[in-house]
Amino acid sequence: MRNHEIDYKIYGEEIQIVEIELDPQETAVAESGSFMMMDQEIQMQTMFGDGSQPNQGLFGKLLSAGKRMITGESLFMTAFTNMGQGKKRVSFAAPYPGKIIPMDLALMGGKVICQKDAFLCAAKGVSIGIEWQRRLGTGIFGGEGFIMQKLEGDGLAFVHAGGLVIEKELQPGEVLKIDTGCVVAYTQNVDFDIEFIKGIKNMVFGGEGLFFATLRGPGKVWIQSLPISRLAGRIIAYGTGPRKEEGSILGGLGNLLDGD
Repeated sequence: MRNHEIDYKIYGEEIQIVEIELDPQETAVAESGSFMMMDQEIQMQTMFGDGSQPNQGLFGKLLSAGKRMITGESLFMTAFTNMGQGKKRVSFAAPYPGKIIPMDLALMGGKVICQKDAFLCAAKGVSIGIEWQRRLGTGIFGGEGFIMQKLEGDGLAFVHAGGLVIEKELQPGEVLKIDTGCVVAYTQNVDFDIEFIKGIKNMVFGGEGLFFATLRGPGKVWIQSLPISRLAGRIIAYGTGPRKEEGSILGGLGNLLDGD
C-alpha cells in the first residue's frame, strides 16, 4: 500500500464525528475547517493540495491546489501526523446533520467519484482531484455541473452527506433513478447520466425538477436523503417568507402567545 493505514471510529447519530487513530509517523489529511480535537503529540501542518505526491515540486502543488479550488474547496489542506511514540488520536466533525461514510478505496477499484463538497478527511496518500462529466447534458443538468470530486488511492477516505445515507449495490445493467441532488458518490464503473422527466403535469406541478439522475450498474452508489441545498432552501424560505399558519385565526393566536 502507498497510502497510510489508519484505524477509525465514528461517533454520534445525526451529527457525527470520526476519530482516527494514528500509529507513530502516520498522517491523516483533512479539509480545512473540519478539525475538532487531537492528542498533544500530533503535529498539524497546513499544505497545498492533498500531499499524495510529496515530490511533485512547487508547480505540481499549485496545480493540485488549483484543481481543488475548481471543485469549490479551499486551496489548502491540513495534515495531522503522530510525532509521539504510541497510538494517538485526531477527530474531525461533520459540517451539518447527516452521516460520515467510510470508504476503503482498495476495495472499490481505487477510485470513487463524489459530489464536490463531500470530502471530509482521508489517510495520507489518497489523491483528491476533479472528475469532468463527459456528457454535455449531464454536466449542464446533472445537479453537480461538469465537475465532481474523485478520490483515488488504496487507503481510507471519509465523505459526508446530509440526512440518511443509503448504499446500494447495482448489478450489471441495473438502473436506478435518483433526484440529481441526492447523489453522494459512486464507484468508477457506474454510468452516470440524466433523464428528462416525461409529462407536462409532472414537469409543471411535480415539484421535483425537470431531470432524474440515472445510474447504471455494475457498482456501488451512495444516496443522501437531505442535500445541503434543499436544507438551505427550506431555512431561507422559513426565515424570509410568511409562516404558513399566519393566515388563520388559530395561527394568529399562536403567534401572539409565542411572542411573534
